Amino acid sequence: MSLHDDALLVLKEYETPGDPVQEELRQVYLDHLARHPDGMWKACEAGHLTASALVIDPERGKVLLTLHRKLRMWLQMGGHCEPQDSTLAAAALREATEESGISGLTLLGGGPVTLDRHPIPAPCHWHLDVQYAALTPPGATESISDESLDLRWFGYDEVASVADASVVRLMTRVRAALEQRG
Repeated sequence: MSLHDDALLVLKEYETPGDPVQEELRQVYLDHLARHPDGMWKACEAGHLTASALVIDPERGKVLLTLHRKLRMWLQMGGHCEPQDSTLAAAALREATEESGISGLTLLGGGPVTLDRHPIPAPCHWHLDVQYAALTPPGATESISDESLDLRWFGYDEVASVADASVVRLMTRVRAALEQRG
């Protein structure tokens, strides 16, 4: 199965009960992939899917954010899909591992937590981000990558004071998923 096919399957299965914004985004992503066979790749000038993951340590009640080198904002780990990525989940996990330096991360629930579409400079115009949550193994230690100016752990309630609305929405969804998990 191609990464494009996996993305279609993930998005078709993504549940958005009672959330018309997420349902609309899901349909935007599906329409984008239907119109653009190259819609998974950075080269697609109409925009492209990306994969990200909020790295979370539920035992400590903390999340790891990266101070993005180019944007100079505190964000979750994530980025572009690569040819070696077999699935969107694998792309999110790869990005989280590379940018956090933490090996042994696992995805919460296996599927996306939320979707976020945001504009980017030309020639591409949109990132259609599929967002996951990655759980740290016990005793995990982070290590900064070249893509980051800094890495820092924040308590759940601190995220809103350092990050933008998209990260706060992701944090809210992750907390709800953690509560459902018990």
